[in-house]
Amino acid sequence: MQHRLLRQEIIDTARKMNAAGINQGMSGNLSVRLSDRFLITPSGMSYDGMRPEDVVEMSLDGRVIGMGKPSSEWLFHRDIYGARYDVNVVLHAHPKDATAIACLRRDIPAFHYMVAVAGGDSIRCAPYATYGTQELSNHAIAALIDRRACLLANHGVIVLGDDLSAALDLAIELEALAAQYLRALQVGEPVLLTAAEMAEVFERFASYRGGHKRQPSTRGY
Repeated sequence: MQHRLLRQEIIDTARKMNAAGINQGMSGNLSVRLSDRFLITPSGMSYDGMRPEDVVEMSLDGRVIGMGKPSSEWLFHRDIYGARYDVNVVLHAHPKDATAIACLRRDIPAFHYMVAVAGGDSIRCAPYATYGTQELSNHAIAALIDRRACLLANHGVIVLGDDLSAALDLAIELEALAAQYLRALQVGEPVLLTAAEMAEVFERFASYRGGHKRQPSTRGY
């Protein structure tokens, strides 16, 4: 079977999503780009019972290659790969705190400098649309312009990565930021960092990686 090790890595990462508390049960989905196609977790299957052959291979025109039923959210995975050539992994999850903010239909603003790890001075919330629809895919792509993560209103989050490890790290960091933001909102509106302050953070992130364009790890900042 082609890409058996990568398929197993997808399953292992999906299980880590649940173990880290950023996903529950069979919710969420995960994919990896393969040049002109991608691998994606199947629909309606427990991560614990998933085997490499259960991971579904799809073309970028939406065809299943071989056997299996892909996640019901495959459309935004396909569309993100088509729109974002810098992305190799798409992770979708329903973490509790980030989803709570998504249900408020709020962006996560620059209340903390680590918001910059998602690529900008905010983490946008895409408007609501029914799961699995082209409308949802369009909203997600717009919210992800110049970003590595977004919220989906009344739904969950999407996180993008260079590889599976980077995507999982960012998803965990996003949930930590969401928890901090919610806690701050219980007292009042947090003081936001200025554009100049966030610009300095971006410069420091770039120098931390020696100017390399690879997605920064959330570890060590």
